[in-house]
Amino acid sequence: MKKDFLIAGVDEAGRGPWAGPVSVAAVILNPNRPIIGLNDSKKLTEAKRDALFDEICTHALSVSCIFVNAAQIDAMNIREATLYGMEQAIAALSIMPDEILIDGRDVPQGLKDKNARAVIGGDALHPCISAASIIAKVMRDRAMAVIDAQFPHYGFAKHKGYGTALHAAALKEYGACDIHRKSFAPIKAALAT
Repeated sequence: MKKDFLIAGVDEAGRGPWAGPVSVAAVILNPNRPIIGLNDSKKLTEAKRDALFDEICTHALSVSCIFVNAAQIDAMNIREATLYGMEQAIAALSIMPDEILIDGRDVPQGLKDKNARAVIGGDALHPCISAASIIAKVMRDRAMAVIDAQFPHYGFAKHKGYGTALHAAALKEYGACDIHRKSFAPIKAALAT
């Protein structure tokens, strides 16, 4: 019997926020168990993302999700932290894929010899990248809800660490906390006052 050609999709969530981790997921879908409704996580409602998250976790051949925390982001910069997370997410899969499709324009150095390629807009084009997009987004949103309980003054459960007016006001009133990305300009400005 011919072995299936296995493709891992890779995507991230949370490059832009002022606080919290960047979340990077890798997913190898089961070619014999297609999942209907996969799309870029940003184009789906929260309820639809949650339902697809459960389906992906149940039916995919392998799923991994890596968090790169704010301190690591500050040490590396957000681009390098994301690329590092992509390498880690692939390494954490329980089976190695035959090909790796990465949303965006960059292939991490450590994946260049593993049949990896970048696909701009891939989260809307390839189901495996869509699945990774959903895993990364749901996992990050859930992590931010946990963080919200630790730092309740900032409203992390609402804005997920993005630069909203609510977040800016909390930053002005309370200053930065441990999970803020201190290398990001708005946080640097808050720390300087």
